[in-house]
Amino acid sequence: MTDSSPEISDIEQVLTDEESASLACVLSFNANDPSGAGGLSCDAVAMASVGAHCLPVCTGAYVRDTSSITDFYPLDEEAVNDQARAMAEDVPVQVIKVGFVGTPESLAMIAELADDYDGVPVVAYMPNLSWWEEDKIDAYLDAFRELLLPQTSVLVGHHSTLRRWLLPDWTGERNPGPRDIAKAAAELGVPYTLVTGLPLPEQHIDNVLATPETVLGHEKFERIEAVFAGAGDTLSAALAALLATGMDLPEASSEALHYLDRCLDEGFRPGMGQVIPDRLFWALPEDEESPDEEGSEVHPGADYFEVPFNETKH
Repeated sequence: MTDSSPEISDIEQVLTDEESASLACVLSFNANDPSGAGGLSCDAVAMASVGAHCLPVCTGAYVRDTSSITDFYPLDEEAVNDQARAMAEDVPVQVIKVGFVGTPESLAMIAELADDYDGVPVVAYMPNLSWWEEDKIDAYLDAFRELLLPQTSVLVGHHSTLRRWLLPDWTGERNPGPRDIAKAAAELGVPYTLVTGLPLPEQHIDNVLATPETVLGHEKFERIEAVFAGAGDTLSAALAALLATGMDLPEASSEALHYLDRCLDEGFRPGMGQVIPDRLFWALPEDEESPDEEGSEVHPGADYFEVPFNETKH
């Protein structure tokens, strides 16, 4: 008599397949960062930490240590395109995340892909580019504004970075607020903007999810006295991953900001430069203490997440 019941290994395989199929996937465009502070390694760890799978598409490589970024070697847009198309045609993508791409040509390619996958949300992060040559910054920002912002669902960036980029001719007596920045982004096609690092009294900072019409949510945190690398990549990666799992935008923004705050609180300094967020803080022993990060200096390319640009505190 033949036993027609399924083998245990077959059942386990079915369960494994079902579990794998249910894991949300994010197509992430970013550079390789040899310090591990930001870039693709950051995206992969942060996304896994909050319950999603990263599909990393390499756009180039930084030359950097933990102190500063000194150069960037881009991949050509064909190489970036081939990576992305191969994965997008094989794996269902819930969200597209765009970090540092490096060239206007690659931005154009990503915008075309996003248009082909209309309906897939795009989370775009604009980092501090002060380490780069001015002509390259201008070309990159112009291409980002004209090509990618019309495809972007949520724009993420520090208040000072977004203010200088989107409102360069601001002449008001007060600094532009989150809704002012969101309005400028909306005029370029972005429905939602997450503005970070707004200074508040008593050593606190605010982070605001806004549209031109309203504030959808905000989270206030105590300022941490350190200079971090990789904070913005960590936040945008976590946000993209949480959206991919099906969480709505205000809740995902709140969860991503609280996740980042814990990553910063448990940050560590592996070298002689900036502090790196610990994206696996939840795996630490409970009695392990965070290192003392006082006396950090600001370097070109530092990730000014919590304070206005050009101040010396994180």
